[in-house]
Amino acid sequence: MSLVAKAFPLARPFIHMLDAEKAHRLTIRALTVLPKGRPVASPASLGVSAFGLDLPNPLGLAAGFDKNAKAPDAMLAQGFGFVEVGTLTPKPQEGNPKPRLFRLSEDRAVINRMGFNNEGHWAALKRLEARRGRPGIVGVNIGANKDSADRIAHYVQGIAFFSGIADYFTVNISSPNTPGLRALQSRAELDALLARLNEAREKQARRPPMLLKIAPDLRGDELEDIAQSCGGGAVDGIIISNTTISRPTLISRARDEAGGLSGEPLFELSTRQLAKLYLLTRGKIPLVGAGGIGSAKQAWAKLTAGATLLQLYSALVYEGPGLVPVILEGLRQRLAVSGKESLSEITGSAAKEWAHHGESGT
Repeated sequence: MSLVAKAFPLARPFIHMLDAEKAHRLTIRALTVLPKGRPVASPASLGVSAFGLDLPNPLGLAAGFDKNAKAPDAMLAQGFGFVEVGTLTPKPQEGNPKPRLFRLSEDRAVINRMGFNNEGHWAALKRLEARRGRPGIVGVNIGANKDSADRIAHYVQGIAFFSGIADYFTVNISSPNTPGLRALQSRAELDALLARLNEAREKQARRPPMLLKIAPDLRGDELEDIAQSCGGGAVDGIIISNTTISRPTLISRARDEAGGLSGEPLFELSTRQLAKLYLLTRGKIPLVGAGGIGSAKQAWAKLTAGATLLQLYSALVYEGPGLVPVILEGLRQRLAVSGKESLSEITGSAAKEWAHHGESGT
């Protein structure tokens, strides 16, 4: 277990006394001054191949934790199979007014309305260039500035800026905290976006895989449209899902704060949507299951619902980085008991059941 993971249980009471955003900022600062560790070796049985990448294990760190690419190596050293930085926009922006990040401790959840606060492309590119040659897969999550007159052009800039260094891209069109952004998930706008992004990718000397990150709040017909738009190689993978604007039953005092909800209450919804998209795409597009993972049991469920890879973030707020090796060991044990040789053999095995899980009458 890493030094960071060992220290977290002792530091957690102090961290949780602080404002959530201030605590996060101090955590990133602490990670940047620690010696750069190397990725932790994973059991061979957990290795996964997806969209041309060979990953040591399927568990990744979701975007939002390391917005400015300050600590990817520190997080790879916690055991993650891959790390995603961002969301990054062409120009630096402050994001939405504070307070904008809230812990819902009783619900094991988080609400945020950050608004793509980040230092911009140049600052992140310099940091990523500085780690060139180090081991570990680091993806870049790209977005558009709030004041952009042509949001698609901002995503194109992200492709051009980071193609030489990113191991993969994630196109984030599903944050609920930038007004109008989720409209890019509509069929016509998504087709236009993907066409321009793929045209931009063809012009680059290097062509990293490109993933699309979608919302969990889409209707069935909207999911069908996304499956159609993403087929035929338009994207290399899809992340399901971003935060939700819905509000399941919550008990924390911050439950009525505006913004996107993540953490344990998102698990059922995001996993059900994951399974539906797996069935719609017939398993032909690698899917990344995100939303509410906080245990090996939940990670396994995402895989059986249709995920090839996994991402988490909110659970770290409550469990710390020591959760990563616990989940990986749990997956290793479950795989051994299942009699399967690789995780790919269980991907989507329960998709039909999960597609209707939790709905009325089931």
